[in-house]
Amino acid sequence: MLKLPSLFFGIISLFVFSAGDHPAPPREALEAIRAVDIRQHINFLAADSLKGRDTPSPELERAAEYIAAEFKRLGLKPVQGSHFNNFNLSIIRLGQENALTVTAGDREVAYTIKQDFMPFDMTASKLAAAPLVFAGYGVTAPEYGYDDYTGLEVKGKIVLALRHEPGEKDPASPFAGEKETSHSQVSTKVQNAIDHGAAGLLIVNDPANHRSLAPRGFPWPSLFDGIPDDALPLTLALAEKEKIPVVQVGETVIQQIFGSVDTLRSWQQEIDRTRQPQSLALANVQVKLQTSTETTLQPTRNVIGLIEGVDPKLKNELVVIGAHYDHVGFKKQHGEGEDYIFNGADDNASGTSAVLAIAKAFSASKKKPKRSVLLMTFAGEEKGLFGSRAYVEQPLWSLENTVAMLNLDMVGRNAPDSVSVGGVTRSPDLIKINEEENAAVGLTLDYSVEQYHHRSDQYNFARKKIPFLFYFTGVHADYHQVGDHPEKINEHKIARIATLAFRVAWRVANSDARYRLVEPKSSTAVEFE
Repeated sequence: MLKLPSLFFGIISLFVFSAGDHPAPPREALEAIRAVDIRQHINFLAADSLKGRDTPSPELERAAEYIAAEFKRLGLKPVQGSHFNNFNLSIIRLGQENALTVTAGDREVAYTIKQDFMPFDMTASKLAAAPLVFAGYGVTAPEYGYDDYTGLEVKGKIVLALRHEPGEKDPASPFAGEKETSHSQVSTKVQNAIDHGAAGLLIVNDPANHRSLAPRGFPWPSLFDGIPDDALPLTLALAEKEKIPVVQVGETVIQQIFGSVDTLRSWQQEIDRTRQPQSLALANVQVKLQTSTETTLQPTRNVIGLIEGVDPKLKNELVVIGAHYDHVGFKKQHGEGEDYIFNGADDNASGTSAVLAIAKAFSASKKKPKRSVLLMTFAGEEKGLFGSRAYVEQPLWSLENTVAMLNLDMVGRNAPDSVSVGGVTRSPDLIKINEEENAAVGLTLDYSVEQYHHRSDQYNFARKKIPFLFYFTGVHADYHQVGDHPEKINEHKIARIATLAFRVAWRVANSDARYRLVEPKSSTAVEFE
């Protein structure tokens, strides 16, 4: 069966198609995208010798050097004198000054770290003292018609939010049924609280679905026996200033705030039943929260290569094509003969190889695009989208003149002739272009990928109002498992997806049009007093 897409791709590559009145990419560019090259890249990036390309690691650096060498070989130009986009991560240790005090009415209680509350890995080294606001699940999800922050003033306040998301065990939930979306992740809730101006965040297990309210937070080595001393979290160094104190609280804290866990449980059940927020300020509840951390800087780098545009005006505008090249590393403790390396062939040697194939297509073209094109591979995606966040916060090119971003993440598995495309609710112009260009490629396009919007690198570009497309072929049993091996990758499928992404990029890079980024409109969110 796997020979069919290879045969089909070989047939269509003999012809040059155009989408409507738009000129097709040059033949030599299309023919430069070869499955054999993609296989070579996959075999190197996902080899056991690279030990899962963890961020940071010497093996990640080897991968970076390989990608940079390919960009150089293909004639892609450096930016500001380098094929590397350097940034710092912070290795975080828990400090000594961590305290939580809650005043409800005339009763003030000081709580104990580990027993009553536990800082998360993304917490700040700050003190926050403010009134408490209940923000349901702490979710803003316009694509699902839901927003816990609608009508709620949280600027300068401390927010209390439930873990997970509405209707977690409800197949009819608007949040993709029982499937977990990115809105359930603590990191998404934290960023959402920051975006709404919160001064601090308390997280609690949602009691209707989880019996234990034990405050797990992050398993800091200084607080837990048996945790290796180097098992420390990473955060993006440039984001340290915007961070807020974030802790998970346990049952004793909830009992003081709500009178009983049953009260919070009933509020949660009402949210799940009505599919409407129940957010409100908690009268007469004040919180004083301090978390303390110590940081060590860890240099890290994205890899970049530039195709400079040739139009005197449009060359100052940019199309970004990206993929993350890191993965999750290896098991430090493993049995003899056990597979212990998370090779990350699909996640995301596949997307990285597609970017390299697209770079070769641009390089092979005798005609160069009007707009400039930046090929990028990001580090630290698995740790929190760090590489793409670092780039958009300190860009090498004006974000105002960055017209589109195409992201490829996990594009080498599952059905041989289909690809999921993210952006249908946010980037309608690019989606239309993608559909038109796909007429020459013949992939089956699927749009059931919006729940992953916050979980890959296009998200950071979208936060900066840059239209995007996200190419993805779905999770599988080997996702973040040691079985994500190179031999399971369909390089012919990657070649077809890379061809589609290249065709879209070529068309965008040779147009003077600007494209819309729209936020999905909530149809069900309401205000609460």
